[in-house]
Amino acid sequence: MDTHALIKPLLVKNDSKIVLYVGDGLGGLPQEPGGKTELETANTPNLDQLAREGVLGGSIPVAPGISPGSGPGHLGLFGYDPVKFLIGRGALEATGIGFELREGDVAVRANFCTLDAQGNISDRRAGRIPSEESAPLAIKLRQVKIPGIEVFVEPVKEHRFVIVFRGPGLEGAVADTDPQLTGVPPLAAKPTDPGSKKTAEICNEFVKQAQQILKDEKKANGCTLRGVAGKPSLPSFDEAYGLRAAAIAVYPMYKGLARLAGMDIVGDAKTLDEQMQVLKANWDKYDFFFIHFKYTDSSGEDGNFDAKVKRTEEYDAAVPQILALKPDVVIATGDHSTPSMLASHSWHPVPTLLWAKHCRPDAATAFGERDCVTGGLGQFEAKHLMTLALANAGRLGKYGA
Repeated sequence: MDTHALIKPLLVKNDSKIVLYVGDGLGGLPQEPGGKTELETANTPNLDQLAREGVLGGSIPVAPGISPGSGPGHLGLFGYDPVKFLIGRGALEATGIGFELREGDVAVRANFCTLDAQGNISDRRAGRIPSEESAPLAIKLRQVKIPGIEVFVEPVKEHRFVIVFRGPGLEGAVADTDPQLTGVPPLAAKPTDPGSKKTAEICNEFVKQAQQILKDEKKANGCTLRGVAGKPSLPSFDEAYGLRAAAIAVYPMYKGLARLAGMDIVGDAKTLDEQMQVLKANWDKYDFFFIHFKYTDSSGEDGNFDAKVKRTEEYDAAVPQILALKPDVVIATGDHSTPSMLASHSWHPVPTLLWAKHCRPDAATAFGERDCVTGGLGQFEAKHLMTLALANAGRLGKYGA
């Protein structure tokens, strides 16, 4: 079923305001059987109050049992089928920093890494090298020359940078070179379909030259390539939902995804409190606000249960600033689960809270995984979240006679 085609004739214009408040990687797991998850352990009085007044459920980002990347996870939240609209991370990163991709370009999200004397990875993120150290190294990699191909290299944040290849005959079906392990060498770039053989060869040549350029660096003496992708095409939020949409995010990738979905990127906030100030300053200009909080995910990926609990409490503490603006619909959720026990994205349904004047409350008394399992929204595919938001905002008319 094409949801966008279904709802297009049902869309209703009004003055309602919708806030999608995303705690990246929000879902977790207990450290021991019968214990509490990070979300359940955290002190979250504001979200708990919304849970008592609203309705809970568990969103499935892609399909049961599938662990999603951040791109598919957010696409589902935005109402796009993440299987149909698959966007590579490279395209997201490039768009997020404002790079204008052309048709035929291939973008790559790259990570600096640390290689030992044997060429094995000792740190996949180069010690999370700070941006002021990594940016000059990314610019240095502009020395890479590949015959017949334009090569663009742009700094992103910390250990991340973006590469864009421009030239004839390029396609983006190339597997990642990050083995997701330490103690082993980076993988060779390999095409996942025959049409991307040339791109894989170019990726390998880039890495070869990059390692030569970086060989004397202590932290960032190597790099891995992820999310190789061409330019995608999505229907915009205005086309799909009739919404003027704004994104308030810190990290470039999430700005990129929002921009590809036709949202305006507003403000230049660096902290959650600054994001809330941007929200307030732009409240009268937009119908829909996507607010992204990264650190519930990064603390989970670091395997740090206590840090994720603290970050979840930060996420909760900003809720009163959202409610002070009197939104009509507030959705608090994540793009996927990142249990600190697994130190990675997982397949578990994501805790989801929908608060609105006309929602049907359930019996939940707190916002946590156990309450979400029995919540009134049930377990649902994330791609249906936007129709629920629109309905609760009074923006969908009746279907059929």
